[in-house]
Amino acid sequence: MSLSIRNQIPGTVASVTPGEVMAAVRVRLAGGQEITAAITREAVRELGIEAGSAVRTLIKSTEVALATGAVEGLSIRNQIPGTVTEVATGGAMAGVKVAVAGGELTAAITRDAAEDLGLAAGSEVIALIKSTEIALAAS
Repeated sequence: MSLSIRNQIPGTVASVTPGEVMAAVRVRLAGGQEITAAITREAVRELGIEAGSAVRTLIKSTEVALATGAVEGLSIRNQIPGTVTEVATGGAMAGVKVAVAGGELTAAITRDAAEDLGLAAGSEVIALIKSTEIALAAS
């Protein structure tokens, strides 16, 4: 199956913590980082997700925010360090490619934000992704 979602990073489920309706699924990515995806318990059951399962994390580029340094006091727990490899700007938007351990993320942010942050190839950044914006596909 082909998808339009550019950010697809393989990983292995480290743990599943079920809640009333949703489950928090911790995934160890190919590069060693861990991120959390909040998905429905029904999806966990239907996809057969359990500790040790191979999955692919799927993240829309519009759901990736960037910071130029560590961020504290924030509810976003998925904070992945990386290095900008490319900034492509258009009229209002910018596509920023970020090399992270084990893969690459693309962030779609406003051109103004890219300029205000001074983003260019070689810039160190932190990719911020809410757990509710991460989908999982069984591998």
